[in-house]
Amino acid sequence: MSNLTERWANDSSIGPYTFEAFLDVAAAFHGNPAPGLIIGGFMVDAARAFLPEGTLFDAVVETKKCLPDAVQILTPPSYGNGWMRVLNLGRYALTLYDKHTGAGYRAWLDPEHMRAWPEIHAWYLKTKPKKEQDRARLFAEIKAGGRTLCKVAPVVVRPDFMAKPHMGAIGVCPVCGEGYPKADGAICRGCAGEAPYRRDGESPRLRAMPVGEAAGRRALHDMTRIVPGTSKGVEFSAGADITAGDVCRLQTMGKNQVYVEDLSEPVGDFVHENEAALAFAQAMCGPGLVTSGPPREGKVELVAAVDGFFTVDKDRLTAFNLIEGVMCASRQSHLVVEAGKPVAGCRAIPLYLPRRVFEAAMHVLADGPLFVVRPMRRPRTGVLVTGTEIHSGLIEDKFEPVVRGKVEALGGSVVAAVTVPDDRAAVAAGVAKLLAAGADLIVTTAGLSVDPDDVTRLGLDDAGLADAVHGMPILPGAMAIVGHIGDVDVIGVPACALFHRTTSFDLLLPRVLAGVAITRRELAGLAEGAMCLSCRACTYPKCPFGK
Repeated sequence: MSNLTERWANDSSIGPYTFEAFLDVAAAFHGNPAPGLIIGGFMVDAARAFLPEGTLFDAVVETKKCLPDAVQILTPPSYGNGWMRVLNLGRYALTLYDKHTGAGYRAWLDPEHMRAWPEIHAWYLKTKPKKEQDRARLFAEIKAGGRTLCKVAPVVVRPDFMAKPHMGAIGVCPVCGEGYPKADGAICRGCAGEAPYRRDGESPRLRAMPVGEAAGRRALHDMTRIVPGTSKGVEFSAGADITAGDVCRLQTMGKNQVYVEDLSEPVGDFVHENEAALAFAQAMCGPGLVTSGPPREGKVELVAAVDGFFTVDKDRLTAFNLIEGVMCASRQSHLVVEAGKPVAGCRAIPLYLPRRVFEAAMHVLADGPLFVVRPMRRPRTGVLVTGTEIHSGLIEDKFEPVVRGKVEALGGSVVAAVTVPDDRAAVAAGVAKLLAAGADLIVTTAGLSVDPDDVTRLGLDDAGLADAVHGMPILPGAMAIVGHIGDVDVIGVPACALFHRTTSFDLLLPRVLAGVAITRRELAGLAEGAMCLSCRACTYPKCPFGK
């Protein structure tokens, strides 16, 4: 390093260019010879000097400001060929590394090191407004400092970062007809609302007419009357004839102009809000749900047709709502819902939706419904109470009533209850008794913690427990377990259920009864919202727990 530093001291060239020539190259490439780009040129040179001659190298840059352009001007790596990656950490640093081994050198700007160049130091830390900077002095310091402005250190790039990201399979977007990465979803991201431009003809040219002249015409859309604190509803429906007597009512609703059918039908390919909303709702509606009927105010609701467990395809719901001009809102996924209660609603935002946007939304919905209400079976439950102190009669069992109450609240029944001591073989034998009694759901209690006497999990294993997930990000109830023995579901309830009205058992039981697969990943997704506040007056499920 010292020999290189000494050699650099009198060398202000940058790559194959003199300092002055590089200013011109930077201006042509970047638009202006920005100080950050010129310093970046020296940083590239400094890191590259340590790489063995002939090394095939890649680059990673830790800022998106100026420095990537220095790499692209002076080295083979670029955005286009994928040999340069920008990991925007907000640090003015770059690494050049052997693309096969990951061994390389990192160059960066250190504020303390740059105190030797006060004008650069002020520019870098933005301690001096730009208009007060002495540009001539700034560039003089940059030229004088050269490669010594930065620090350089050896690094080894992580193997997982060296792996090149692949675009994957390419599909043809059914909306725009252009190629796009199929991993982006049913349609390309541009047609999903991320395009940075608008197309001509995206907004219909509607004409309104004064209310006083609207008699004898037909309303183009639903019009709502709002009485603050009292009511809100449709006063005039789309297609309704407007009479002379309606003019006053419209004016009291604050309508001075109205859209009418024969004057305001848009020219072009558009879909009316009611038609669009109904099509969306029908496509979203899965088993256990029905639509609320004809659109009202351009909106259609989805209503639970049966009591059951409500689930949402969250990724596709997000994809639908990313499309500008449409919306859908729903209740949280994984809720127990009652028949006749609305669970979601959708609509088109404008009165007329461009057909291109309508088709984009319909393509997102083409892979199946977004919402399902799954019926929950009525379980024949066997309760296995573990604990030597309970089995011996020293302590009264209070677990079984807790389990019974929660099971019966969901339409199930308890067919048998067995109490066993904290003994591995006894737990397995207790499971066998419950299976013989015809249980299709076994709920065990306690013995799931880390004490040496807690052998419930071991006994369940001996009884044939499979696909078990033990421990989950839910409080209270982190020590719960869920799995199955043959076709019989098993839920292990930790001791906290005796002291807390609502625990992980309340989240697991409906899922099991609805046949929802419970995996470690699905449970990990519960973490946000899975901490009960243990309120003095419990209102679950009308609270944020588990949502």
